[in-house]
Amino acid sequence: MSRYSIENMRQDARRVFDAAVEVVDAEQCVRHFVSLSGSTLQVGEQSFDLGVYDRVLAVGTGKASPRMGIALEDILGDHLSEGVMNTKYEHAEDLEKIKIVECGHPVPDQAGVEGTNEILHLLEGADELTLVICLISGGGSALMPAPSEGITLEEKQETTKLLLGCGANIVELNSIRKHLSQVKGGGLARAAFPATVISLMLSDVIGDPMDVIASGPTVPDSSTFKDCLDIIGKYEIMDALPPAVRTRFEQGVNGEIPDTPKPGDEALERCHNVVVGSNGLAVAAANEMARELGYNTLVLSTRLEGEAREIAHIYTAIAKEILKTGQPIAAPACVIAGGETTVTVRGKGKGGRNQELALAGAIQLSGWGKVVLFSGGTDGTDGPTDAAGAVADSHTMERSEKAGLSAIEFLKRNDAYHFFKPLDDLVMTGPTGTNVADVAFVMVGESGE
Repeated sequence: MSRYSIENMRQDARRVFDAAVEVVDAEQCVRHFVSLSGSTLQVGEQSFDLGVYDRVLAVGTGKASPRMGIALEDILGDHLSEGVMNTKYEHAEDLEKIKIVECGHPVPDQAGVEGTNEILHLLEGADELTLVICLISGGGSALMPAPSEGITLEEKQETTKLLLGCGANIVELNSIRKHLSQVKGGGLARAAFPATVISLMLSDVIGDPMDVIASGPTVPDSSTFKDCLDIIGKYEIMDALPPAVRTRFEQGVNGEIPDTPKPGDEALERCHNVVVGSNGLAVAAANEMARELGYNTLVLSTRLEGEAREIAHIYTAIAKEILKTGQPIAAPACVIAGGETTVTVRGKGKGGRNQELALAGAIQLSGWGKVVLFSGGTDGTDGPTDAAGAVADSHTMERSEKAGLSAIEFLKRNDAYHFFKPLDDLVMTGPTGTNVADVAFVMVGESGE
């Protein structure tokens, strides 16, 4: 078997993805940025004297926050008083002082509301002598629901489902969430005021904008009520919105209710925000591993976004160009990008953006030699499934046809999960302990082998 056969490249692809995930392990990211010497807490380039605080509290939200909590408890030891954080079901860790509340994602549920109420209750007694350390990771927005006055959880759930179904990106989704919440968009900082707040963020958002990561609970909000109405108009879902949500947005635009905290708000002046891990780190690690495995590599971007099935065409077009002309790099090649695509749901199937990208790519790659396409979510969960993503190659269509599977029909109904499962091409990792969006790449073997 040649070194760059389809079988070997599929094995290489998993090693490349695993390297990307490993480097952004949430626990290790916190340890890299946070240390304690005596009573001096070092967070990046900033120092905090724990001796001046009566209490140190930990709060948090996100899929990877419990693993961040492992590091924080170990670093702080007896300095940590107590804490509460919300995470996705089956993502909890065994912590001593931080209570973990498991709840719904991507659609918030009542358990999330109750967990958020516990966080807010813990912060009620915070004062100038309190230090609050907030651990934030991807998924945190849905996992910390605290509906605004006049908005019910069910109305937030309905609004979230509408946006997910029409293909709204994470920035748009979080802009809406912030304006339907008591804690997002700087609201948590207001709840903690006048305490000092340190937020450690594991970013799953393109470009790492702090006000978008988990909807920026401790960061000034750059979005407005007008932005919310613009997003609703863009996707033409105004009439489908719950009436109370539509009314709230209109009242906000008319100045009848206050907007989210903006720069200069006194509650935000005591907040120190640090990004401890990002998609860029994962992509760099993937690139390094691919090089070690003998591939010529090219990093396209860490800002990849757009419709998953359309992004697949970019990967397949590059692979075909490499096979035909050796451009933009010669085979054996691995072309890598990070970011987060979206899916406009048209059918009633099961899948996620990474699986849909791989399925669309499989159709395009049929019969095109030694090519493997891999797309996976670093958190181990792709959409509402137990798969991180999927792997496809230039033989996938041939194998699926023998199994009686019509790739085009599965794509039409957004059912990539049930297409790849019988082919054993789903990427299964379980919860990974991190969440920095997606990593996708195409590998091309030497055509002469």
